Amino acid sequence: MKLYYSQGACSFAPHIVLEEINIPYTAELVSSMDGSTRAPEYLKINPKGRVPVLETGGEIITEAAAIMTYLAFNNPRCGLIGKTPLSIARTVEWMNWLSGVHAFAIAQNWRTERFSDDVRAHEGIQTKGMENLKDIYSLIDQKLRDVKWAVGDEYSIADPYLLVFFRWGNRLGLNMREYKNWTLHAERMEQRAAVITVLEKEEISIWE
Repeated sequence: MKLYYSQGACSFAPHIVLEEINIPYTAELVSSMDGSTRAPEYLKINPKGRVPVLETGGEIITEAAAIMTYLAFNNPRCGLIGKTPLSIARTVEWMNWLSGVHAFAIAQNWRTERFSDDVRAHEGIQTKGMENLKDIYSLIDQKLRDVKWAVGDEYSIADPYLLVFFRWGNRLGLNMREYKNWTLHAERMEQRAAVITVLEKEEISIWE
């Protein structure tokens, strides 16, 4: 297994999952900031020019949700995608939703050029994006009330994905501690050995 990742990007979540399942893998840093994800040699691996990418030894898998789903189903002993049809559906529900938030509200703030070539429109797009993000984050916080993990008491691949968005909220200047249920979730995540390891490897913090 080989993971191509950028520090603190959505690849942070499958990086955690690789540690959770405790199998041998390597990780290669490909910075989305310096343009190396658009380098010809990387585009041969992933023509989308983005992270993450997982090389399985015979296949190339892209998209964080797809990679984590593959890892979860391929390592059933870890129980990372639910034990019943309903819990599996709830996990997929979270993954689909968060992927949409990434492409929509997060991108409105960090990838504004994808929404308009007119730089004069960017400020308005970012303002609306932040409004959208706050509404979504409030709903996430509500859904995490009175539960230990995203899918009740079952830790799943949805939980590392939620940690990505928690960190991004801090990076975007939101006071994430105002989302009390989500903060408790993030603090529980911080105590997991896999998360501690990946935070050290990527040299990042979820608080900044």
